[in-house]
Amino acid sequence: MTAPGTEIAQLAPSHGGMAWSQARRSAELAALPLEPCAVPLRRARGLALAEPLLAGLALPGFDTAAMDGYAVRGPGPWHVIGRALAGRSPSVPALGPGQAVEIATGAQVLPGTTSVLPYERAQRTGESVSGPDEPGRHIRRRGEECAEGREVLPAGTLVTPAALGLAASVGCDTLMVHRRPRVALLVTGDEVVRHGIPPAGRVRDALGPLLPGLVDWLGGIAQPPTYLPDGRAPLSSALARSRGSVDVIAVCGASSRGPADHLRPVLRELGAEILVDGVACRPGHPQLLARLPGGGALVVGLPGNPYAALAAALTLLAPVLGRLSGRIPRPPEHGVLTAPVRRRPHETRLLPVTVVSGRATPVGHDRPGLLWGAAAADALAVLPPTDDAEAGRVELLALPR
Repeated sequence: MTAPGTEIAQLAPSHGGMAWSQARRSAELAALPLEPCAVPLRRARGLALAEPLLAGLALPGFDTAAMDGYAVRGPGPWHVIGRALAGRSPSVPALGPGQAVEIATGAQVLPGTTSVLPYERAQRTGESVSGPDEPGRHIRRRGEECAEGREVLPAGTLVTPAALGLAASVGCDTLMVHRRPRVALLVTGDEVVRHGIPPAGRVRDALGPLLPGLVDWLGGIAQPPTYLPDGRAPLSSALARSRGSVDVIAVCGASSRGPADHLRPVLRELGAEILVDGVACRPGHPQLLARLPGGGALVVGLPGNPYAALAAALTLLAPVLGRLSGRIPRPPEHGVLTAPVRRRPHETRLLPVTVVSGRATPVGHDRPGLLWGAAAADALAVLPPTDDAEAGRVELLALPR
């Protein structure tokens, strides 16, 4: 397997930063799945399988009735000699020619059974029952749905409630999964106010409420946000404290190049390797991706404007967490824009849209500092630079709901 980061240098930056699609690929290449661990089923939901899920038993495990009715042998009419219920021993050991037992769905069929006659097609008089003779009908044979030892889910599959039920049904009590990546959230800025109405010159914090749920949806475990004043020293100290205890550090609000943006110089001081230094997209252009020295944590720099931070998180943080958590990347979804939208000549534009039957409708309210459009949207439409665009058809980045 290629070591993380070794392919990234081959991806050349585009005008004004690395091309959006290349930045996403660079973020994916920067990480490897975290170590596998065995967990009980009750703790596996939301994790990704570290190895294929194999059936520990055949399904069904025995020949069983697929309908409520009568298990019969040979042509009718049949004499009813007993009853067979799911989970109980039958009242008779086997069926002889012309005999039947009343049977429930899921009950084991008796030796000698040739078919199951559903109630809806049966006519019963006393202990005699008649109906069409259809050999083999309404019997689920042992292993016909899943043979013992068969792979039922590949490695990388996200463990959903349905996957948990499947694992239990094929005899599993534990699953080998990748652990969830731990994520530190550092929110910087003297202007950030966490409660109430901010006074003039300050702004209400939107990133602290936004990012923990986003990280959870992307497969990580977010630590409570740490709020830092502007300045190199607080940021450097926070990065040093976090680097040995987490897999990813998301730094919000210090990734641009203004007088209060200290992430780049601090990373240089720490000896970090910069993997992505700006992305040619709007919003979210000043984002970055770096690796702390010694194979340490990955650092994702996000803009301070809330919608720009969300767009940047879906650009760099999403593929990093997806790879670390071992999830199989999902094929891109696409839709058709319902209205013409202005594109940028050298940058990818990320636009909030609602999606109905593959038709993507812009919702507006998409300024970098405003989450209004994203909150009303189902996805972000990825609009490539004008000269690369396929008319009307766009990639869609799903938003957590």
